[in-house]
Amino acid sequence: MEDKTAILIDGGFYRKRTLKLFGNKTAEDRANEIEKYCSFHIKDGKDGKDRSRHLYRVFYYDCPPLETNIFHPLTARTVNLKKSETFVWTNAFFAALIKKRKFALRLGRLSATGNEYRLNLDAVKRLCAKKISVDELTEKDFTITTRQKGVDMRIGIDIVHLAYKRLVTQIILIAGDSDFVPAIKLARR
Repeated sequence: MEDKTAILIDGGFYRKRTLKLFGNKTAEDRANEIEKYCSFHIKDGKDGKDRSRHLYRVFYYDCPPLETNIFHPLTARTVNLKKSETFVWTNAFFAALIKKRKFALRLGRLSATGNEYRLNLDAVKRLCAKKISVDELTEKDFTITTRQKGVDMRIGIDIVHLAYKRLVTQIILIAGDSDFVPAIKLARR
């Protein structure tokens, strides 16, 4: 039986990690980076021998960007997130991903509550260490906190579905938390 591999990517984790490791990229470049990264996993065996596996599909899980207005505590103004760089970049990124062969975009949603600007941890540390004063804070010292809904559940359901239907012989999960361990153990069994 030919090895069939599904790659499941927690998009929120992937984007944060690659931003930290590789810096900012255009939406198209980030989509090409993911495609190349997935290709690397398909071509290289665990044992170091080059063996090609059949790619079943790459499932990319994320949420569409916020389209709401949020009050910014530093500027005391309401910010229209639909006009933000993040909104434009994320939609361009999703559009680039869905053009990729064998890529499936699985979208959850962002919670309607709890979305607000918060002071970054680095800024809090600088304030507490008295390296800066409150008057020296900038807009970049704040980030929007969001809560994803339905993303982890979709990943778990897809893991179990792929295993029970025997659609693949291997699942590669790119995620940053242990919430998926029960689904992965069930799929392995």
